[in-house]
Amino acid sequence: MTARRLLPTLAVGLAATLLARRAAAQDPRLGRLEPGTRPLVAALVDSARGVGLPAEPLVQRALEGATKRAPGDRIVAAVRRLAVDLGRARDALGPAASPPELEAGAAALRAGAAPAVLTELRRTRRQPLTVPLAVLADLVASGVPADSAATAVLALAPSARDADLVEFRRAVERDIALGAPPAAAASVRVNAAAREARPGPP
Repeated sequence: MTARRLLPTLAVGLAATLLARRAAAQDPRLGRLEPGTRPLVAALVDSARGVGLPAEPLVQRALEGATKRAPGDRIVAAVRRLAVDLGRARDALGPAASPPELEAGAAALRAGAAPAVLTELRRTRRQPLTVPLAVLADLVASGVPADSAATAVLALAPSARDADLVEFRRAVERDIALGAPPAAAASVRVNAAAREARPGPP
């Protein structure tokens, strides 16, 4: 290979090395990623941080992929999807949403909740929304249809304490484990929880 042909190859290699070092310098934990994956994830993290989205969930998603030895392209795709979901959650919850709320909101959206559900929760509940959103996502993961889960959480959230919502989720999960249809379990329990819920701090 001639010197003229070698120069572009060296330049590309040097650029990749510099990007990898820069990524590791921005967050040393990204050093666990493969050299080709590291700068791509770092760019996504920087972009999210630049628009005010929480970066920590993105770093954790990348590290989770590294721990599971996922291919680099899958790690990058997963981080990119989470960044999009966090942005959608902020659009629905408003610019004042806290990082935990955004993360829980992203999980609720991935579970199938409509953005309008998040917006309605913000409108009707004064307390932080992290627990209601997490309960919504957990209910869907237990088999409750997304619309039924959203209806239940919206019915309880305005007055229920966080502890009430967690107990409601546990009761629904117990009923499902005993053989109750998920949607019916949520419907029956939301009526009982609504009678018992007490306003107050979480």
